[in-house]
Amino acid sequence: MILFLLIANLITFGVFGLDKWQARRHQWRVPENTLLGISLLGGIVGAASAMILFNHKVSKKSFLVKFIIVVLIDLVFLYRFIRR
Repeated sequence: MILFLLIANLITFGVFGLDKWQARRHQWRVPENTLLGISLLGGIVGAASAMILFNHKVSKKSFLVKFIIVVLIDLVFLYRFIRR
Protein backbone atom coordinates (compact mmCIF):
# COMPACT_ATOMS: atom_id res chain seq x y z
CA MET A 1 0.00 0.00 0.00
CA ILE A 2 2.83 2.41 0.84
CA LEU A 3 4.50 1.83 -2.53
CA PHE A 4 1.21 2.48 -4.32
CA LEU A 5 0.68 5.76 -2.44
CA LEU A 6 4.25 6.86 -3.10
CA ILE A 7 3.90 6.24 -6.83
CA ALA A 8 0.43 7.85 -6.93
CA ASN A 9 1.72 10.97 -5.20
CA LEU A 10 4.78 11.25 -7.44
CA ILE A 11 2.62 10.92 -10.55
CA THR A 12 0.10 13.43 -9.22
CA PHE A 13 2.88 15.90 -8.36
CA GLY A 14 4.28 15.51 -11.87
CA VAL A 15 0.92 16.00 -13.58
CA PHE A 16 0.21 19.15 -11.56
CA GLY A 17 3.68 20.42 -12.45
CA LEU A 18 3.10 19.64 -16.12
CA ASP A 19 -0.21 21.49 -16.05
CA LYS A 20 1.43 24.56 -14.51
CA TRP A 21 4.21 24.43 -17.10
CA GLN A 22 1.65 24.17 -19.91
CA ALA A 23 -0.31 27.07 -18.40
CA ARG A 24 2.75 29.30 -18.50
CA ARG A 25 3.29 28.40 -22.16
CA HIS A 26 -0.41 28.96 -23.01
CA GLN A 27 -0.70 25.43 -24.37
CA TRP A 28 -2.94 22.42 -23.87
CA ARG A 29 -3.91 21.94 -20.21
CA VAL A 30 -4.72 18.92 -18.10
CA PRO A 31 -8.47 18.98 -17.37
CA GLU A 32 -9.42 19.83 -13.79
CA ASN A 33 -11.40 16.60 -13.49
CA THR A 34 -8.24 14.66 -14.33
CA LEU A 35 -6.29 16.55 -11.67
CA LEU A 36 -9.00 15.86 -9.12
CA GLY A 37 -9.32 12.22 -10.22
CA ILE A 38 -5.65 11.38 -9.78
CA SER A 39 -5.74 13.19 -6.44
CA LEU A 40 -8.68 11.03 -5.40
CA LEU A 41 -6.75 7.88 -6.31
CA GLY A 42 -4.31 8.53 -3.50
CA GLY A 43 -2.34 11.52 -4.69
CA ILE A 44 -3.60 14.22 -2.33
CA VAL A 45 -0.21 14.81 -0.71
CA GLY A 46 1.48 15.15 -4.11
CA ALA A 47 -1.31 17.42 -5.33
CA ALA A 48 -1.19 19.65 -2.26
CA SER A 49 2.61 19.82 -2.45
CA ALA A 50 2.53 20.78 -6.13
CA MET A 51 -0.21 23.34 -5.54
CA ILE A 52 1.94 25.03 -2.90
CA LEU A 53 5.31 24.66 -4.62
CA PHE A 54 4.12 25.75 -8.08
CA ASN A 55 1.47 28.18 -6.78
CA HIS A 56 -0.94 26.30 -9.00
CA LYS A 57 -4.74 26.44 -8.68
CA VAL A 58 -4.48 28.08 -5.25
CA SER A 59 -6.42 31.18 -6.24
CA LYS A 60 -9.19 29.29 -8.03
CA LYS A 61 -11.84 28.90 -5.33
CA SER A 62 -14.04 26.43 -7.23
CA PHE A 63 -11.08 24.07 -7.67
CA LEU A 64 -10.07 24.41 -4.02
CA VAL A 65 -13.59 23.51 -2.86
CA LYS A 66 -13.58 20.41 -5.07
CA PHE A 67 -10.07 19.52 -3.89
CA ILE A 68 -11.12 19.77 -0.24
CA ILE A 69 -14.03 17.42 -0.99
CA VAL A 70 -11.54 14.99 -2.59
CA VAL A 71 -9.33 15.20 0.51
CA LEU A 72 -12.31 14.48 2.78
CA ILE A 73 -13.34 11.48 0.65
CA ASP A 74 -9.77 10.15 0.77
CA LEU A 75 -9.67 10.58 4.54
CA VAL A 76 -12.92 8.63 4.91
CA PHE A 77 -11.51 5.82 2.74
CA LEU A 78 -8.28 5.82 4.74
CA TYR A 79 -10.17 5.68 8.02
CA ARG A 80 -12.32 2.80 6.81
CA PHE A 81 -9.23 0.96 5.52
CA ILE A 82 -7.43 1.34 8.85
CA ARG A 83 -10.49 0.29 10.87
CA ARG A 84 -10.69 -3.09 9.12
